[in-house]
Amino acid sequence: MGKQSSRRDFITRTAATGTAGAVTTGTASGAAHIPALKTANATKTNSICPYCAVGCSVTIHTIGDKARNVKPAIIHIEGDPESPVNRGTLCPKGASLEEFVQSDRRLTKVRHRAAGATEWTDLTWEEAIPMMAARIKASRDKGFVEKDDQGRTVNRLDNIAMIGGCTDTNEINYLLSKFRFGLGLLAYENQSRL
Repeated sequence: MGKQSSRRDFITRTAATGTAGAVTTGTASGAAHIPALKTANATKTNSICPYCAVGCSVTIHTIGDKARNVKPAIIHIEGDPESPVNRGTLCPKGASLEEFVQSDRRLTKVRHRAAGATEWTDLTWEEAIPMMAARIKASRDKGFVEKDDQGRTVNRLDNIAMIGGCTDTNEINYLLSKFRFGLGLLAYENQSRL
């Protein structure tokens, strides 16, 4: 029976064979036939994954020389190996960031389905914002509670709920909290608890 090889032995022999192969082909480094990485000439930008409160660092690779007639494009997103938080790893949601950013299914306009309708229609922001404001005001006027059963001032709103999305930035969450507290909203949920 032959000698059992360990994984370390296999890797050591494979590396030695690869180096010898490069020398026998006439290339000094053996790298001449290796194509360049798609991120070789890309601009690297460090950011933070928006999906949860862990704060994993990501590196976003973009192409485009920032000229006026060139639209920059994201070509790759990966975990930042220099980060003490995630050390270059990403969860499945973080690993799908590129698809999230560049999805052809991502909504870029306001969509509305009227009560009883079966079809969605496109609205402009000039139409949508007054419509939302009027509905929020009508609900607040109907459900606002100024005093509780014991006569204490509570100024709360029980008939509207708000949910925060997992990709909301700190700035959006700050504005949402100001908006929520201004209305007296108590029912608030966010992605980190769902």
